[in-house]
Amino acid sequence: MGKQTKFIFVTGGVLSSLGKGVAAASIGALMEAHGLTISMQKIDPYLNVDPGTMSPFQHGEVFVTEDGAETDLDLGHYERFTTIQTTRDSNFTAGKIYWSIINKERRGDYLGKTVQVIPHVTDEIKSAIRRFYGEVDISIVEIGGTVGDIESLPFLEAIRQIGLEEGPENVVYVHLTLVPFIPTSGELKTKPTQHSVKELRAIGIQPDFLLCRSDRDLPQEIKAKIALFSNVREENVISARDVRTIYEIPLNFHKEGLDQKILEKLHLPRREPDLRKWEDFIRKVKNLKEDLEITMVGKYVKLKDSYKSLNEALFHAGVANGVRVVQRWVEAEDILEQGPEKILKDSLAILVPGGFGERGIEGMIRAVQFARERKIPYFGICLGMQVATIEFARNVAGLKRANSEEFDETSPHKVLIMLPNLRGVRQMGGTMRLGAYKCKISRPSFAYSAYGKDVIYERHRHRYEFNPDYREKLEKSGLKITGTHPESGLVEIIENHDHPWFLGCQFHPEFKSTPFNPHPLFVSFVRAALRRKKGEI
Repeated sequence: MGKQTKFIFVTGGVLSSLGKGVAAASIGALMEAHGLTISMQKIDPYLNVDPGTMSPFQHGEVFVTEDGAETDLDLGHYERFTTIQTTRDSNFTAGKIYWSIINKERRGDYLGKTVQVIPHVTDEIKSAIRRFYGEVDISIVEIGGTVGDIESLPFLEAIRQIGLEEGPENVVYVHLTLVPFIPTSGELKTKPTQHSVKELRAIGIQPDFLLCRSDRDLPQEIKAKIALFSNVREENVISARDVRTIYEIPLNFHKEGLDQKILEKLHLPRREPDLRKWEDFIRKVKNLKEDLEITMVGKYVKLKDSYKSLNEALFHAGVANGVRVVQRWVEAEDILEQGPEKILKDSLAILVPGGFGERGIEGMIRAVQFARERKIPYFGICLGMQVATIEFARNVAGLKRANSEEFDETSPHKVLIMLPNLRGVRQMGGTMRLGAYKCKISRPSFAYSAYGKDVIYERHRHRYEFNPDYREKLEKSGLKITGTHPESGLVEIIENHDHPWFLGCQFHPEFKSTPFNPHPLFVSFVRAALRRKKGEI
């Protein structure tokens, strides 16, 4: 059976977007700092099987795991804060749970029984939660949604049952709640927390720890009041105050003694954790003196969570270069309406991130042309590589109506097309290329200068590929193809070497960036922007 795995369940109350994912990731970071092995899961109560079909405006970014699962963005926090690599078993939704149950029922697996929420749905949830049982010391499980939501009830019931089955020394319940400050009365208000804990206790779960989100540290009398009304020990009411950077949170929780108290509750040995890498990183962040503006041309710019991993990767790369990256978001359609000269003329560097659909494409193409002609460092990710390919085909190779099959099926020069059944390429999510693929890098190239190696593995999430029929024509016109998938020959990286720094990649490098291992392409891109700011390029 392996080792005895203990559980930490993280729930949330009052309202959504309080930061359960970051709180869970911070607890994971602290447990690792104590030398323990962990797994992390996000259980989402919505009925979609995965977030792959959900609008970025609805759900934010879709985070892609190494094994090709489309998952919740909180898994990105888990990978950035800890050393774990998440998998498709790290994210379950109500849709995925019910899909499994209905398939079992249709096959007759329940032997004619009436299939019910208890025990069948809760058993399926418990089975999902126990995927890593025996493999790690602690399994940290975040329950999505807010306590009191009707859809989260089966999930809360399942974790209540696990607490009963495993015993109190093997399970910890952590509840994140809100303690708002009301400026007009000058008071912190505990009533939302009281009501949230009351809801949780009505379900049968008594939280062991309360993480109280607030814009300031909680005074002791407020902690005492919350403890009294919530039936939680006073020392287990933890301040979760707002911070300048989320990477301060593990250190703040440690100062409050959260990690030591969790280990005591789980009857695990307590030692002095090794938090040096966190302290060093925060020291660097606090010593950043210079801002560096990067222009982001996208189509989901009104919701920053749409580009969560991208924002973090730029932040990591900025710290690595000793600067604070400031993003200037530009709606792609505005470039088309107002012209790139007006919007982009002062840009130090331009980045076009991933996305789907036709909206804003022509504005992105104008932005690429502006960056290429004005020698502004350019980084195109996924869709950003595709629009760079279209721009080069039209304006350098002379293929005036070049386009992607996705945007114009009547184009005589489809430089990007859907390529089914390729050797060495898994077809997942219908027509999507998902997950990690090998890429061989040629030299000399911006890519090799950044990575310093010939073979890399990066994560994908896209449908359309560089059309191999146009490879020779575009290369003869000066486009450099510096990264390819070795088995299929698919183009992974394009560059323009008549330029200080111009690179487009078909994959999403942002998914693999962490504060302690910033992604080399982002580090190189930010360095190019910094050199432009200093007048070196």
